[in-house]
Formats: sequence, structure tokens, C-alpha cells
Amino acid sequence: MTDQERLAAYEAFARDTRDELADITARMDELKVQNKVKTATYRQLFAARITLKDIDRRLADHGL
Repeated sequence: MTDQERLAAYEAFARDTRDELADITARMDELKVQNKVKTATYRQLFAARITLKDIDRRLADHGL
């Protein structure tokens, strides 16, 4: 894998991570409106969002 291919792969990973983070946030907002913040689904989404936010932060720290 060339450096350009590796960079493209990391950029695709960053984009996918941010897209998934946005999707999860939207789903959580929808559950909040329905007053379902104590459901298992909401809690699973919350955990996934924390993980994705950390990944996003690390990618941003490295300029991706």
C-alpha cells in the first residue's frame, strides 16, 4: 500500500466514523423526543457515541 492509498484509507475511515457519529446522535435525539432515555437501545447508542467521539477526537488531533 502506498502512502497515498494509506492516507485515503484513513480519510475514508475518518469520514465513516463521523457519518456514524452523526447517525447515532440523530437516533439518540429521536429517542429523547420520545422520552426513551432509559431504554437499552439509548444506552447502547450512548456507549457507541462516546467511543466514536473519542476516535473522532484522536483523528482530529492528527489532522484527519
